[in-house]
Amino acid sequence: MPLEPFPLLPVDDHPSGARAVLTVTGEDRPGVTARLFAALADGDGAPVEVIDVEQVVVHGHLVLGVVVAALPAEGVEPEPEPALVARLRELADRVTAETRMDVAVEGASNGGALPLPGRPHHVIVLGRPVPPDAVAGAARAIADVGGNIDAIRRLSDYPVTSFELTVSGADATSLRSALAAVAAATGADIAVEQVGLARRSKRLIVLDVDSTLVRGEVIDELAARAGRAAEVARITAAAMNGELDFAESLRARVAVLAGLPVEVLDEVREHLVLTPGARTLIRTLQRLGFRCGIVSGGFTQITGPLAESLGLDFSAANTLEVVDGKLTGGLVGEIVDRPGKARALARFAEQYGIPLDQTVAVGDGANDLDMLNAAGLGIAFNAKPFVREQAHTALNQPYLDAVLQVLGFTRDEVLDAE
Repeated sequence: MPLEPFPLLPVDDHPSGARAVLTVTGEDRPGVTARLFAALADGDGAPVEVIDVEQVVVHGHLVLGVVVAALPAEGVEPEPEPALVARLRELADRVTAETRMDVAVEGASNGGALPLPGRPHHVIVLGRPVPPDAVAGAARAIADVGGNIDAIRRLSDYPVTSFELTVSGADATSLRSALAAVAAATGADIAVEQVGLARRSKRLIVLDVDSTLVRGEVIDELAARAGRAAEVARITAAAMNGELDFAESLRARVAVLAGLPVEVLDEVREHLVLTPGARTLIRTLQRLGFRCGIVSGGFTQITGPLAESLGLDFSAANTLEVVDGKLTGGLVGEIVDRPGKARALARFAEQYGIPLDQTVAVGDGANDLDMLNAAGLGIAFNAKPFVREQAHTALNQPYLDAVLQVLGFTRDEVLDAE
């Protein structure tokens, strides 16, 4: 016989009890919070219970808010709000004298605004610097779509400045659209993610290589050595903008490499320049338990040694055909194109037993879109407009480790992981 669930007991939220909010402000120093709560515990009159607490320190300046409610006592008339406020103001004067902090007391018996409907979201505003109009524009946009900013905290001050706003009451689609317009107008990056455990449960990241993990395009460097740089650059740009089928454009570009000595691959690999912040991103995520790897439309002769040098867990790319020490202008094996990148992501996630919704993908081109959309979080990094519009979120900073702030990690957490 199945067991009946326990009945739900009514929750007493003290709808009619008097409430008050105490706000403590001033230069932060040890013991302030302890002194306030000790005074509340030892105060004269009817006991109170703590309903809500919020504390933040901004550049050494403390702001502490505490909401308390008078506890009802059997056989005693409930304490009215004016009496509670007056009693707490006497208590506040004593705390002020002992701590040199300002302590204000106001009535709060209306219980505050009701929680807004809908899942809350994190809105991350990034820039170097963050212009005030980006914050003002984001705040207006959030209000315009019916949202409310519940909290703001700084995530980092280097290499980018970033702030995280916790927003309630806004529809995700409307919020993203409104904030995308603010980002375009102000030049700041603004990312939106749902609040919840899923955000901090990511465990695998896949990075594109060309123009993401490294600066520039390897195929363009190879073409320059074949004397066909301009021709290949035009094909590459069209492919990254989604104007050409990637597999077709790849074969066309590789064909012009026919006859190049295989040593050219070593030369190009030795001159690769990592995107600023790439090593920090990988090192930090690995120490936080992430599986890290690369999935590239480039070539295994480049990506294999690169992955090994960075200590990556996996890599996938195309393979140039080599005969008698020279490139033939052909490819061997499966083509890693747009759908191939998404398949590689799924393969590596399965290999490590990680659900797709706990993966992150970062890329810049149209051939990354399937991979970006298949991942739990797809980040368009300095991407073409066509890609930014379709990815979950976009970063236009020159630093790859700004991805850490999108994932919700603070600068202190990054330093602790090093």
